[in-house]
Amino acid sequence: MRFSVYQESRKGGRLVNQDRMGYLYTRRSLLLMVADGMGGHARGEVAAELTLQKMAAIYQRDARPVLADPAAFFERSIQAAHRDLHRYRAENRLPEAPRTTLVACVVQDGIATWAHVGDSRLYLLRGGAIVHRTADHSRVQQLIDAGEIPPHHANDHPERNRIFNCIGAFVAPKVEVSAKVALHPGDTLLLCTDGLWSGLTDADIVEAFRRATVMRAVPALMDKAMAETGLDPDNCTAIAMGWAGGESIDMVPPGESPVSTLVIPEGSVTSTVQMPQPGELPADEALTESQIEDAIAEIQRAIQRSSKLLQGK
Repeated sequence: MRFSVYQESRKGGRLVNQDRMGYLYTRRSLLLMVADGMGGHARGEVAAELTLQKMAAIYQRDARPVLADPAAFFERSIQAAHRDLHRYRAENRLPEAPRTTLVACVVQDGIATWAHVGDSRLYLLRGGAIVHRTADHSRVQQLIDAGEIPPHHANDHPERNRIFNCIGAFVAPKVEVSAKVALHPGDTLLLCTDGLWSGLTDADIVEAFRRATVMRAVPALMDKAMAETGLDPDNCTAIAMGWAGGESIDMVPPGESPVSTLVIPEGSVTSTVQMPQPGELPADEALTESQIEDAIAEIQRAIQRSSKLLQGK
């Protein structure tokens, strides 16, 4: 596989960044994930972190080198994360479990399958248009579906933050899984939290990716979204992946040095999700922002070195 990928998260005007993001890949499979810890509940950053770690652990175990059934993987791993959050609640004697939304996507053999819980979104852009977008599990989306409000009133509706489906709630999450979608070279997948999409129109998103690569479009969209959402912008997080398609060693083009999965050994997994080691952290302590950023930066440097070696630079 060949793809370009860029991820970024900004704290905005909040005291803590409760968003988490990450991606993993084998030689034939890619997993992208974005989670938004829910700020109305305690320790949302813990919920987002534990959810990504659980999904990453199951992916690393089961992607050999592909997942046998991406839809079953989403259901199994998300429900496992939900149970972990309730164990965390019990161990730390919390009145309720931390909660998070999630959007995730698996790409294998040129086929994308995605799942979401809550209002973190996935957009699939092709040929200068949004061809797929997840529907939020929210009160506002219910009003839109019922024809009670027009879509353009969603972002400033007083009930915009009412989410009825999340990981860590009293009831198990309902995992909404997409149909399988064949990707075309040039397609872009954008996964993001509401801190990004709530400050943008669909036209903003389309225009950004029409004019720039994922490495430039995501920061530009973040700048615009945070400027549009006032003096106290929400945490803002996104991963964008530009699909280049299948490959052989001599097909990797010059330029932006897209990731080539051929550079990793058979049976290995490359990950930007930092997994805790046994005994490394107390049970009730989340990874710090600097630990996560350092791990991601080191993996990104390794990817860049591998791409340069592949091109003979």
